[in-house]
Amino acid sequence: MSVDSITIPVQRAAKSRVAELDYDNLVFGKNFSDHMFVVDYKDGEWQNPQIVPYGNMSVSPANSALHYGQAIFEGMKAYRDENGDILLFRPLDNFKRLNASAERLCMAELPEELFMQGLEQLLRLDAEWIPAKAGSSLYIRPFMFATDEFLGVRPSLSYKFAIITGPVGAYYDMPVKVAVEPTYVRSAEGGAGYAKAAGNYAAALLPTKKMQEKGYHQLIWTDAKEHKYIEESGTMNVMFVVDGVLITPSLSTSILHGVTRSSVLQVARDLGYQVEERKVSVAEIIEAHKAGKLQEAFGTGTAAIISQIALIAHEGQEYELPPVESREISQSIGAALDKIRSGQAPDPHNWVHRISL
Repeated sequence: MSVDSITIPVQRAAKSRVAELDYDNLVFGKNFSDHMFVVDYKDGEWQNPQIVPYGNMSVSPANSALHYGQAIFEGMKAYRDENGDILLFRPLDNFKRLNASAERLCMAELPEELFMQGLEQLLRLDAEWIPAKAGSSLYIRPFMFATDEFLGVRPSLSYKFAIITGPVGAYYDMPVKVAVEPTYVRSAEGGAGYAKAAGNYAAALLPTKKMQEKGYHQLIWTDAKEHKYIEESGTMNVMFVVDGVLITPSLSTSILHGVTRSSVLQVARDLGYQVEERKVSVAEIIEAHKAGKLQEAFGTGTAAIISQIALIAHEGQEYELPPVESREISQSIGAALDKIRSGQAPDPHNWVHRISL
């Protein structure tokens, strides 16, 4: 298919379900908009792009994604500004990461124009689903999975890419208690940790459940070789403020290349804060706490931008952090980013993609 001449036919839903929404009680991942964008990869090319009513997909019991895990996804959000335009935050970065994930899992890569045109057309069609309430947004889930009906272990020759969306409420971010994971690993160097692969999340469920049974909300992942260096916190990138310096683990093949992570670091530099991307050991953070220099700790991700950490547990000891109200750096960055992505502040890095209706 030539991406220079994409036409995306639309099959409209017989009746919109938007009137059934309770915007005051939106549960993340439970409500889905009227339509979805789908396109198939067959015979070496992407073909038959279309927008259809949201609904079930039919797959064979021999679907290779079910058996060998060729499945990837992304997470984004759309907002409405005061003029009614739709605002997307860094969608091309999500697109690039999707293709990086596809490359790592030996899947077909998607053309940029097909991704963006399908996304924009879908959002225009379901614009009514974008909540107007402050703090709310439309969550966007692009995903791709293998579709071969074949049980041999090899890359699939066919794939389905789709985008579904759904309204989500304001993220009420309560500070979380985390514990350093001493046994399990999320990913290893040379693995697929930098990709948003479905299997990465499946492998994290058991250790997360075990940690939650001990009274912690999430865990801190460490390196696979020594469990010495910090990598991520739960499903988020993680950052620390030590003696006024914002510190985060440098990217590698075992750490997710977070779009929010890079945005937070850039805004921090814009605001004049000192930033260090490097290896961060558990011992360094514990010693900084004992010395009274660990001022802030937080995760970064699409849902909350910044998710504050209230307590870090390690080797049977719990280390409480200063109250959130005193955390100048993360609070300043979070507020600045929120204003940029919602169109309330200048966008010096051209991160916001505007869709006019």
